[in-house]
Amino acid sequence: MTEVPSKHPSSKTAADKNWWRGAVIYQIYPRSYADYNGDGIGDLAGIVEKLSHIAKLGADAIWISPFFRSPMKDFGYDVSDYRDVDPMFGTLADFDRLVARAHELGLKVMIDQVLSHSSDQHAWFVESRSSRDNPRADWYVWVDPQPDGSPPNNWLSVFGGSSWQWDTRRKQYYLHNFLVSQPDLNFHNEAVQQQLLDDIRFWLDRGVDGFRFDACNFHFHDRQLRSNPAQPLAAGQDLPANPYEMQVHRFDKTQPENLGFLERIRQLLDEYGAASVGEIGDPQALPTMLAYSAQNKRLNMTYSFSLLTPEKSAAYIRRQVEEFETMTAQPGNGGWPCWTISNHDMPRMMSRWGGPDAPLPFARVAGAMLLSLRGSACWYQGDELGLPEADVPYELLQDPVGITFWPANKGRDGCRTPMPWHRDQPNGGFGTPAGKTPWLPVPEAHRARAVDVSEADPNAPIHFLRAFLQWRKTVPALRTGPIRFLDAPEPVLALVRTPEAGDAGPSLLMLFNLSGQPASFDLPGAPASSASDAAPFAQLPVSQRGQRNGNRFEMPAHGLYVGAIDVT
Repeated sequence: MTEVPSKHPSSKTAADKNWWRGAVIYQIYPRSYADYNGDGIGDLAGIVEKLSHIAKLGADAIWISPFFRSPMKDFGYDVSDYRDVDPMFGTLADFDRLVARAHELGLKVMIDQVLSHSSDQHAWFVESRSSRDNPRADWYVWVDPQPDGSPPNNWLSVFGGSSWQWDTRRKQYYLHNFLVSQPDLNFHNEAVQQQLLDDIRFWLDRGVDGFRFDACNFHFHDRQLRSNPAQPLAAGQDLPANPYEMQVHRFDKTQPENLGFLERIRQLLDEYGAASVGEIGDPQALPTMLAYSAQNKRLNMTYSFSLLTPEKSAAYIRRQVEEFETMTAQPGNGGWPCWTISNHDMPRMMSRWGGPDAPLPFARVAGAMLLSLRGSACWYQGDELGLPEADVPYELLQDPVGITFWPANKGRDGCRTPMPWHRDQPNGGFGTPAGKTPWLPVPEAHRARAVDVSEADPNAPIHFLRAFLQWRKTVPALRTGPIRFLDAPEPVLALVRTPEAGDAGPSLLMLFNLSGQPASFDLPGAPASSASDAAPFAQLPVSQRGQRNGNRFEMPAHGLYVGAIDVT
C-alpha cells in the first residue's frame, strides 16, 4: 500500500513521535458513548458529535473499543472483518470523519485490535473449518482428539469450560481462549502474522495514531500442547466462581515466541510514528508488562489489571508502581507503563474502590492520584462524572460473562451502561428524544450526574479533574519525570515527582487520602514544600485540601495535598 506522507517519520518531530509518553488516553466504549441515529446503540457519528467533551476535558488521545464488523457475541471483540466498520456503528466514511475531527481538536486516535482470535463468522475461519487441506486450514489452532475422544489437554476458557470445541466438519478440536464463537488464530503460521500486520497497516493508512492491542499475551500457544499445572488454593480458600482461576496458565498464553511478533508490530508502527498500548491479562502482570514494552523495540506501553482489583490500599498501589519502577531501572530493561483504574471489563472505580455510596469527592482524589503516577494513563468514559457501577438486573443482562457466572459475577454490563449527557432528556440524552430504548438501561443515579448537571454545578468533580488534566500538560514532572514514595500511614499515598534531566518546571510533593476518614500524621523526611496555587486547586473545595505545618499533615476525608518543593 502507498504510505500516507504525513504519517511518515520524516514528517514528525521527536516530540510528535513521543506524544504517548505521559499521555492521558480517554477510552470510548462506542456502544455506550453517544447514539446519533437513535437506534439505542452508540455509533461513530455520535462520537464525532461529542468529541469536544473529551478535548475540553484535556485528554491527549482517544482509544475506541472495537467497531469492526462483528456478530457481537462479545460486543465487537469477535471480529468478522478487520477492515470494515460494522453497520450498527456507521461506515468507513464515518470513521474518516471521526479521525479528521479528532485531529482538528488536537486528539490522537487509537483503535482496538483484537488479534488473538476472530469471530467464527470470519471468512478465514469459515474456510479453515471446511476441510483439512484448504489454503487456510492451518490459520487456526486445530488438534486431533485423544484416543478416547477427549480434548488434547486441560486448557480452560476465560469465559468458562474447556477452551477446546469439537468441530464436526474437520472432526478436530479448535482452540478458543474466550467464547466458543471466538476461535484462536494460529500465530505459529507466518501467513497469519503477515495478514494481521497488513490489517494494521490498513488503519495506519487511514490516519490512526496508534492501537490498543487486546489480550496481547494470548497470541501464541505452546506448540507441544502441554497441560497447565493446577493453581493450589490457599488454606481455607473457597473454590472460585470461574474454574479458569484454578490453573497456572503456563502453556496457553504468554509464550516467548510472542516477543518476536511484538517487535514486528513495533517496526511497522515506527514507519508511521504510531504508538501502541497492550493489555496484559496475566497473574504475573508486572514482569509481562515490562517484557512486552522493554528495550524500546516492542510495544510502546503496556497496562494490566494491577489497579483494576478491589484492593485500593495505599501500600498496594505503591507496591505495584515501585515494583515496575525497580524492574525498569535494571540496565537494558526500559519499559513504559500505562496505568488505569477503570475500563470496560471491570466494575467502575467509584464503586469498586469507594464502596456502594462513594461520595463525589472520591472521584477527585482517585482521578488525581491516577494522573500523578509515573507513566501514561487510560481514563474510562464517565469517570470524570463520578459514575458508580450500575446495577443491571439479570433479565436485562447482555454480557455472556454475567449470564454464565451470575450471581457470583454479574459480568461487565454495570460499567458499560450509556453515557448520561442530559438529566431531563429521555434515556439521559444518550440518543435522540424519539430514539429507541438503549441496549442497556441508564440508571437514575447516572442521570443525576449527567454531563449537563455536572457542568452547571461548580462543585462537581469534572471541573477539578478538567483543571488537573490541563495543568498536568504544563508540568513535565507529572508527564515523564521520576517518582518516589514516602512512608505515609494508611490510607494516605505520598509521593514525589521531579522533572527528567533537562526538563524545566517544579518538583512536587503529593499526598492522597484514599479513605473517607480524616488523617493526621507526621511525615519525617518530607521535602520542604509550599501548597500549590496552580489552577486546579482553585477548583478543589477547601474541605478537601490537605494542610501542612512543618512535617505535620492534616488530611481531610478524600483529601489532596500538592506542594511545590522548595529549592534552597
